[in-house]
Amino acid sequence: MPIGPGGLDSNGIWQFGEDDSEALASDLLNLGMASVSTAIGGLGGAGILQVVSTIKTDTFTATPAAFTYVDITGFELTITPSSTSSKIMVIASMMVGSGARARGRLVRDSTPIGVHANGNTFGFESSAASEAWHPSISFLDSPVTTSSVTYKVQMTTGTAGQAVYVNQAAGGNYRGTSQLTLMEVAG
Repeated sequence: MPIGPGGLDSNGIWQFGEDDSEALASDLLNLGMASVSTAIGGLGGAGILQVVSTIKTDTFTATPAAFTYVDITGFELTITPSSTSSKIMVIASMMVGSGARARGRLVRDSTPIGVHANGNTFGFESSAASEAWHPSISFLDSPVTTSSVTYKVQMTTGTAGQAVYVNQAAGGNYRGTSQLTLMEVAG
């Protein structure tokens, strides 16, 4: 049981007393069942304004020309920012495979974002067809618009004639899922 002024509320959550010298700390500790983003938003306008997410459970296979990016079918999301000062947190957690070198990148509408000078956001190299990787990508984008924007992941290979796979290893014996999430963050 916590020490100091306060008591249990009707939900059985300890509520700290307001007679301490750190009122802000008490307010944060008293969140109880409330959402953190609501509390943070009340402290100065910051917070998560909206969240959209999709999960890809089927597989995708493509054999693009070397260094030619292709969209992953069914792995894109659209969001409409409420303010031009808003930022969009893009989070992609994937299961990918390839018989050789594979690369991927984040794209806003048709513009690659968060990429290295070589044009990739992530990359991996296979030494066996049964290998699979689970790259995670996080990027805070500033689209500076209140029009809808679409985010997606594209993939390519660095070796001509080699396939890239999503949600399966190159040998097809290992399967998984991939998730794409967009969060509008107040600017």
